[in-house]
Amino acid sequence: MSLYATLEEAIDAARELFLVDNPELDEESASVQQLNIQKYILQDGDIMWQAEFFADDSEDGECLPMLSGEGAQSVFDGDYDEIELRQEWIEENTLHEWDEGEFQPEPPLDTEEGQTAADEWDER
Repeated sequence: MSLYATLEEAIDAARELFLVDNPELDEESASVQQLNIQKYILQDGDIMWQAEFFADDSEDGECLPMLSGEGAQSVFDGDYDEIELRQEWIEENTLHEWDEGEFQPEPPLDTEEGQTAADEWDER
């Protein structure tokens, strides 16, 4: 699992990985049907992103489905607004780091960082 500091970096990495996994395709001829995204909040409060592209909208990945069909293709082609994608993200789907590499839907409350994250979560 590779995490990135910005959604744009995560999408760029997902595009590159899709092309590596499908060597018969080039960037211009690639056809994607699904974009999956996951947002993570680390123990130190940093926000990280992961993204995946799939040629078939029935494939499962590590992330949650965000866009399919033309929407996914537009993002793959670089025709998207990162702010709009972040605004469409459902905060309840964000995963919080409990231990190194272990993520849960709720922040841990037994640490100062976890309590701060939970307080910020409640403010939204």
